[in-house]
Amino acid sequence: MKAVIFDIGNVLIRWDAHLAFLPDLGTREAVDAFFARIGFAEKNSRADGGARFADLAAEIDDPQDRALFLSYVANHGLSLPEAIEGSWALLAALRACGVPVHAITNWAAETWPFGMAAHPRLGTSFGVTVVSGIEGVMKPAPRVFQILCERAGLAPADCLFIDDSARNVAGAQAVGMDAVLFIDAATLERDLIERGLL
Repeated sequence: MKAVIFDIGNVLIRWDAHLAFLPDLGTREAVDAFFARIGFAEKNSRADGGARFADLAAEIDDPQDRALFLSYVANHGLSLPEAIEGSWALLAALRACGVPVHAITNWAAETWPFGMAAHPRLGTSFGVTVVSGIEGVMKPAPRVFQILCERAGLAPADCLFIDDSARNVAGAQAVGMDAVLFIDAATLERDLIERGLL
């Protein structure tokens, strides 16, 4: 095992899209209704895959809903309320042991700069960072893992991948990586110790 690859959202940084809309809508129930009305999950996923928010907003008929959806880009930092410090401590311990650390994240190209502004460690902690919205390919597609390996000079078998999505874990395993499902930092620490990485 030569390198560890982290997912970011809900592994290193808490992500809750509701928080970006609460200042305007007031309650989580109102945000849920808005999400259902515009198909937020599907649109956000397409943004993670490379679609532009302006093009996605053009599909929304109601002008107020359209403007609210577009506000997500500038308000994106609100959806990232805190770092998961236990995970960051493990990342730091890996680096201290000389283990290269990289990242693959399903994240929109337009919101990624706001994420880095809210959590500057995202811009300084990884050897290689693959952002799906910039590449136009998302986990669990094989290509996104191949891009990381090409840029980091690694073979899939060299890598341990960590993600909070079982689907993405299976995607990494399908290309030949070892991969673990993130539950919490304590479980991840055990996973890393079992593999001799810590």
